[in-house]
Amino acid sequence: MSFCADDPRYLNCSSTIQCGDLQGISYPFWGLNRARYCGLSPEFQITCNKSAPTITITNQNFRVLHINNASRVLTVARSAYWYNLCPQYLHNTSQVAPFAYTSDTVTDNLTLYYGCPSISSINVGSMMESSRFTCTTNQSSIVGYVLVKKAGDFTSANLTSIRDYFGACNTSVIILVNLSAIQDIEANVTLDALKAAIKQGFGMQWPDDDGLCQKCLKSGGQCGQVQNSGEFTCYCRERSHSSSCPAFLAALTVSMTTVLLICFIRKTNLFKKERSENHCDVDEVMRNHGSLVPRRYKYTDVKKMTNSLSVNVGQGGYGVVYKGKLKDGRPVAVKFLKESKGNGEETAHVNIVALLGFCYEKNRRALIYEYMPNGSLDKYLPSQGASSATGPLEWKISYKVALGVARGLEYLHRGCSTRILHFDIKPQNILLDQDFVPKISDFGLAKLCKGRESVVSMLGTRGTLGYIAPELISRNFGGVSHKSDVYSYGMLVLEMVGGRNNYDAQLSKGSQMYFLELVYRHLEPDKGLQLRGINTPEEEETARKMIIVSIWCIQTNPSNRPSISKVIEMLEGSLDLLPIPPIPYLTSPPVSPKHFETTTSSSSVFINSKGQEVDKL
Repeated sequence: MSFCADDPRYLNCSSTIQCGDLQGISYPFWGLNRARYCGLSPEFQITCNKSAPTITITNQNFRVLHINNASRVLTVARSAYWYNLCPQYLHNTSQVAPFAYTSDTVTDNLTLYYGCPSISSINVGSMMESSRFTCTTNQSSIVGYVLVKKAGDFTSANLTSIRDYFGACNTSVIILVNLSAIQDIEANVTLDALKAAIKQGFGMQWPDDDGLCQKCLKSGGQCGQVQNSGEFTCYCRERSHSSSCPAFLAALTVSMTTVLLICFIRKTNLFKKERSENHCDVDEVMRNHGSLVPRRYKYTDVKKMTNSLSVNVGQGGYGVVYKGKLKDGRPVAVKFLKESKGNGEETAHVNIVALLGFCYEKNRRALIYEYMPNGSLDKYLPSQGASSATGPLEWKISYKVALGVARGLEYLHRGCSTRILHFDIKPQNILLDQDFVPKISDFGLAKLCKGRESVVSMLGTRGTLGYIAPELISRNFGGVSHKSDVYSYGMLVLEMVGGRNNYDAQLSKGSQMYFLELVYRHLEPDKGLQLRGINTPEEEETARKMIIVSIWCIQTNPSNRPSISKVIEMLEGSLDLLPIPPIPYLTSPPVSPKHFETTTSSSSVFINSKGQEVDKL
C-alpha cells in the first residue's frame, strides 16, 4: 500500500459492476467488485449468477434486466419463473420495499393456479380451456391456469362458477408483470406468451436522494454510504466528505501537502530503520494488515480510546485485542502487535476486515480495526460453546456467512495483484458485523504467492488443528496451494452445518469419520438430513447444498477440490446440478491411487442428491 495514492474507497467505488449484458452498474448498487459502502441497503446488492445479474428482495431473487439511472427505474423479473412456470417452490411476488411502483412503472397482477380439479366436472370448461397451460416440475407434468381478466369481464353466473373453480385449486401464485404483457396474454394465452410476459419483467423505482449523488459526481467524487449511520457520503480522492468534494485548487493544495508530509514521514522512518534493527517498517505493517487508508495515532491516543486497555476482547494471531471507541463514537478493535513477519499486500473487500488506523512508536505497535459487534463465528457454533443467546445461526444467515467467506477468499486468491493464501481459516477468524456480513481477519499466517504460482514451497506447518489441509502436514498428499485454503473453508462450512468439528484432535479416528459418514448417508435420495433448525424446503435445500459443497472442499487430494471461484458458483447455482462427492479418506494415498482413477475419470457417473445423473465438477 502506498501513502502517496488515492483513497481506496474512492478507487473501489469508481469501479462498476459488469455482469452479462448489464455493464457499468454503479451507485446505489453494490456487490462483486464494489464494496458495501459503495451502495445502499442489502436490497441493492448485485450478484452475478451465470452471467445473470440478480438482486434479492424479501428472500426472493429477481433477475435484473435493465437499470435506468435517470428515472431511477429498475426492471426485474422473478428468477424462479425464468425457465419454468412450475418452480419447485411457489411464492407470491411480495412487497418490494425499498423500491416502489410509480406511474412510470405500470404493472399488473398475473395469477397462476396449480392443482385444479378436472374442468369437465364444472360448467366453465369452454371459458377455462383458453387459459390452460402445462409445465414440468420434478419430472412430472403439471396442468395450470392463468387468470388475467377482471371480475367485471364476466357475467354474474360465470363469475360465481369461476370463483368456485379456482377456490378448489391447491395453490395460486401472483406474479407482477408489465401491463402491456397482460394485454398480449389476453389476446392469446399460450405457454410461450406466458413465458414472454414474465421475461419482459416489471419496473420499480428506488427512492430519490434529492440530487446528492449528482452533486457528488459533478465535484469529482464517488457516491457511497456510511455503514454505521446509513447517511450519504461522497468519497473523494483524499478522503470522504458529507456531500461533495472541495474545489479543485483547495483539494490539490491539501493533497500535495499531505503527499509531501507523508513522504517525509516515510523517509524519516527509513532513516530510523537503518539506525535500529529492532524497528519495523511502518509500510510493511500496514501492507500486512491494511484495507483502507489508515490514520496514525499516538500511543497516548490509543490508551484513551481503549480506556487504558480495560476491555480485552480476545487473543488474536500475533497480539492481544482490546475494544475501544474513536472520538466520533465508532467502536473499534485495537490489536497490539508482538511482531511482524514477511511482506504484505493491500486488501480492500467487503468480506475482509477493514483497517482504520495504526500506532507505531518504537516498540509500541498497534492496529485499529473496525469493531464487529456480533463477534466471531465460533460464538454461534454449538461445538465452540455457543450459548442459547447467540446460536446457532438461522440457515439463511449461515448460507450468507458461507457465501461471504467464499467471496472474501476469492478476492485474496484472485482479486489482489499478488495471490494471498490465508492458511488459518477457522470460526475464530471470521468476524460478523451488525448485519452478519462475514469479514476474514487475522493474517498472521498468510503467505504471498508471487506470479500466481499454483504450488507454494513452505517449511513447517501453518494453521489450526482441525482445519489444516492434509498436504500441509504431509507432502505425500500433494503440493501446498490455494486449495489448502479451500480445505479449511470446507471444514468451516461443515462445522456450521453439523455443529461439531469432526476432525477435533481429541476424537479417535473412528469418531472422526462418524459424523461425516452419518451426514453423507442422509444425502442419499429420499432421505431427510435430520438436522436441527430445518423447518422449510428452502432450508433443507440450503443445508444440502452447504454439505455437498463442504465435502467437495475437504477432498484429501487437492486436485479433487474445487477452486474457491467454483465454490461460489456451486453455492449460487442449482442443487440439482451438484454431484454427490466421494467420502474423503484419511490416509496418505499411494503413488498411483486407484481411488482417484475411479472417482474422477471421464467414465465415472456422478449422482446428485435426487439420484439423478449430473456432470462432474
